[in-house]
Amino acid sequence: MLNQSASLDHLFHALADPSRRAVVERLSRGPASVSELAQPLAMSLPSVVQHLQVLEASGLITTQKVGRVRTCTIAPEALGAAERWIGERRAVWESRFDRLEHYLKDLQAQEASDATTTKPTTASPGEDT
Repeated sequence: MLNQSASLDHLFHALADPSRRAVVERLSRGPASVSELAQPLAMSLPSVVQHLQVLEASGLITTQKVGRVRTCTIAPEALGAAERWIGERRAVWESRFDRLEHYLKDLQAQEASDATTTKPTTASPGEDT
């Protein structure tokens, strides 16, 4: 569990940066060279390489060097781990919200029932009681 937690920490840290998310988005359409990935980003090539190292360390991408060209590929199984973690949290919260909804409906029904059984009689203006 602790190892999985550390893995998720690295994964979410990697996805916390907008430039790295842009790289992941681009790689979701297929492999790309470092220079292709760097082109739309407003930063130096060494900065792009540092971002790619963070993504690779998190397990989100893999790189392969052939000759002078380093090609990056997305690793969808890493995104699957994040998706499972988020899905588990979502299931817990949906269950809690469902219980809250039932409780509130029961409470409203109880209040409506109490209001009809203990309806006070009010005198019209000008009448003595």
